[in-house]
Order: sequence, then structure tokens, then C-alpha cells
Amino acid sequence: MKQWFYDSLQESPIIKAIKDDKSLEMVLENDDKEVIFLLHGDISNIGNKIEKLVQKNKIVIVHIDLIIGLSPKEAAVDYIKFNTKASGIISTRGNLIERAKELDLIAIMRFFLLDSISLKQIYTQGGVLPDACELLPGLMPKIIEKISKKINTPIIVGGLISEKSEVISALNSGALCVSSTNYEVWTM
Repeated sequence: MKQWFYDSLQESPIIKAIKDDKSLEMVLENDDKEVIFLLHGDISNIGNKIEKLVQKNKIVIVHIDLIIGLSPKEAAVDYIKFNTKASGIISTRGNLIERAKELDLIAIMRFFLLDSISLKQIYTQGGVLPDACELLPGLMPKIIEKISKKINTPIIVGGLISEKSEVISALNSGALCVSSTNYEVWTM
């Protein structure tokens, strides 16, 4: 992982994940340096959203799978790299993570933990080496601890976390930070 990115996550262990224009406006209210996950937009407005965030001192990581109009092809990563000021991407697709690494973007691979098969996929990380793994849902301290001991990749957890005790439990279990679209979690 790029050290400057890792340092930013350690300074602020809660990542604000932007799911709509209302949450975008809330994040734009301050100039604090922080990592932001951008989970919405389309090919015609993503550059503008990222530009506004970067102007407010944000490190923007785009969940490329959720951007309308971008295909699950390497060219979508090229588009983010060469047409926006995003620092990286999130994806469930190994080919996009590999391309992001080739282009020197932060590459976060998202995993949905549904069963023991999906758990095994984390250990191989889809055959690629992302800068971090994001695990969803994040309410599994025992599993987070197990994974953090087996892989040498920073862990971000998200999904269904809504209380301070859940954030603390995730961090104490080995997660580097927590991502959330929940405004109340942002202020913890």
C-alpha cells in the first residue's frame, strides 16, 4: 500500500462513503483532509464530483463498479486515471484491480462475505494483490480477526455498522478502518 494513503487511513479510521448528492454536499462542507469513497455517479458527472472533492482536500477512491456508463473493462480504469483526479478505485473485479495497480492508482478489492467459499477467495485475493481489501458486512469481529491474521493486506470493513461499539469492535479485531454511508457513523 502507498504509505501516504495508509497514513491517511490511520489518521481517520472512519471513511465517509458517498451514496448520493446529499451526502456529497455534507462532505463538501469542510476542508479536512480525509479519504472518501465515492459510490455514485455516472460517466457524465463523475469527473465533476471528484473535482469538487479534491478541491476540498479529499482523497477520492471511486467504486468503479457502481459508476453508471463504465463497463467492467480495463478501459474504465484508464478513464478514471486519465480523465479525473481520483486517487484510486474500489472493485470486486480482479482485472480492474490489476489495471489500477499498473496505472499506480490505489486499488481496493471489495469482498462480500456470504459463505465459506467467499471467505476462501479473500485468502487468494482473486489472484491479485490489492492495496487493501474491503470486507462486507463489517459486523463480524471473529472473521475479521481470522482474516487479518492470514493475509498481509490492510482490511477495511463496511456494511451494517451503525454503533460506536461496532466500529471499535471492528478496529480491535484487525480492521484498519471502517467505511460507512451512515452519517451518524461519520461523526463518531
